[in-house]
Amino acid sequence: MLSTPAAGGRFRRGGLPWRLRPRSCLASPPSSSGGGGEPEKARPLLAERYRDGVVKRYISDGNSKLQFRLEKHESPVNAVEDENADSLIPQAIWDFVLPAGFPGSVSVDYLEYMLLQFPTNVTGWICHVLVTSSLLKAVGVGSFTGTSAAASAAAIRWVSKDGIGAFGRLLIGGRFGALFDDDPKKWRMYADIIGSAGSIFELMTPLYPGYFLPLASLGNLAKAIARGFKDPSFRVIQNHFAESGNLGEVAAKEEVWEVGAQLLGLSTGVLIMDTAGVKSSYLTLALTWLSVRLLHLWLRYQSLSVLKFRTINLKRGRILVRSHVAQHTVPGYVACNEEESILTWERFLRPQISFGVPMERMLGGDESSDMVDRLLKLYKNERYILFFEQFGSREPTFLVTFKESATSMSVLRSLWQAHWLHKNQLRQEEVFPWLEESLVALENGFTDFLEQMCSAGWDQNLIILKVPKEPVLVLEHLDQEV
Repeated sequence: MLSTPAAGGRFRRGGLPWRLRPRSCLASPPSSSGGGGEPEKARPLLAERYRDGVVKRYISDGNSKLQFRLEKHESPVNAVEDENADSLIPQAIWDFVLPAGFPGSVSVDYLEYMLLQFPTNVTGWICHVLVTSSLLKAVGVGSFTGTSAAASAAAIRWVSKDGIGAFGRLLIGGRFGALFDDDPKKWRMYADIIGSAGSIFELMTPLYPGYFLPLASLGNLAKAIARGFKDPSFRVIQNHFAESGNLGEVAAKEEVWEVGAQLLGLSTGVLIMDTAGVKSSYLTLALTWLSVRLLHLWLRYQSLSVLKFRTINLKRGRILVRSHVAQHTVPGYVACNEEESILTWERFLRPQISFGVPMERMLGGDESSDMVDRLLKLYKNERYILFFEQFGSREPTFLVTFKESATSMSVLRSLWQAHWLHKNQLRQEEVFPWLEESLVALENGFTDFLEQMCSAGWDQNLIILKVPKEPVLVLEHLDQEV
C-alpha cells in the first residue's frame, strides 16, 4: 500500500499535480459537523480506480476535511490482465497488439489466424527485399555477371527506407486503433493530409541527393502513418456501405474503381512528365505537383462529405442534443451528417467538455468533504458526475467523471446536461441549485429526446460514445467507518 498523503495534499500521476484556481462562484456548503454536536467519524466517500491497479480513496477525516489514500491492487478493469497475469509478455505489449476487450471482443479463431499470418508476412517481405535487389540490377545498378555490391547497397538503402516508414504503421495500429470506429471521416481526411506532407520530403530528394535516405525515410514514415490512418478508416467506411452484409463484394468492387483510377492516373502522370516544361524545370514539376495535390485534397473532402453515417459518435451526439436543447427537435441522420464538420477536433467544440477527469480536479482546490457529499447525493441517480471549472471571463469547461456502471447512454445524458447548462448560463452565485435544475430538465427532457431520435431514424443500438477507461468511480457506503 502506498503512503497516505497529508490532508490537503495533491494526488500526482506522472509527476504532474493538478493546479487549479479556486472558483469564486462556488458557495461553501454548510459543515455537517457544526452545531456543537459530536464530531463525525472518519468515513470513506468514494474511490477512483485506475487501469494500472492504483486506487485513490477520498476520505472524510471527521472534520469535513478530505484525506487521500493511495492503494495498489491488481487491476480488475481488463479481464485480459487476469488471464495474462503469469505471462512472460508484459501487459503493455498485449494491449498494443490485441484489440481492446480481447478475447471477448473478437471471434475464437482470431489469435490462431494472426499467429499464422505473422510468419506468412515475414516471408513475403523477405521475398520483397530479394526482388528489389534484382529490379535495381535490371535497371543498371550492378549486374549478375560483374560486381553486385552497388546493387546490394542500393537495395539495402531502399528497403531501409521502407522499414523506417513501416514504424509509422506499427505505431498507429498499436496505439490509436480505438479511434477509427468513432470518426472514420476525420481520420481518412487526415490520412491524405499527412500523406501529402510525406510527398514533400520525397519531392525534395533531387535538390539534396546526398540526403536521399533521411529525406526518403521521412517521406515514407509520413506516408506509412497516413496509411495507418487510411486503411482502418476506410474499412469502417466499407462496412458502412455493406448494408446487405456484402462486405466482400463491396471491397472487391472498390478495388475495381481504385485500379481503374490508378491506371488512368499513371497514364496521365506519364504524359505530364513527358512534357518539355516538366522535364526541364524542377520548379514547374513542383508547382504542377502542388496544384494536383490541392485538387486531390479538395476532392477527398468532398467525397467524405457525402457520407451519411447512422451511428452516433461524439460530434453527431453534440449536434443532436444541441438541437433538442435549443429547439426541442432532433435532426435526421442526413441533416446531421451534413452539419458535421469533418476536420474539427473535439477540444475546439462548444461547450468544452472533458470526459474522464479525476474528482480532485472537479473540487478545484476545495478541501471540504461536504463538497464530495453534495456531488454524490446530487448525482445518486446518474452513472456519472458533472461539474465545471471557470477561469475569469472564459466559458466554463464541463468536467465529467463516470461510475463503474456507466454506458454509452450515460455519456449521451452527460452531453445533454452540459448543453443545457451551456444554454442556460449561471445567473446566480449558487452553483448547486443550477445543477439541480439541469438534472430536473434532464429527467423531464431526455425521454422526449430519445423518442425524437427514434422518430428521426436514429438507432439507439448504434450509439458509440465510449466511456473513458480511467478513472472509474467506485462509490463507498457513506456511513462506513475507515
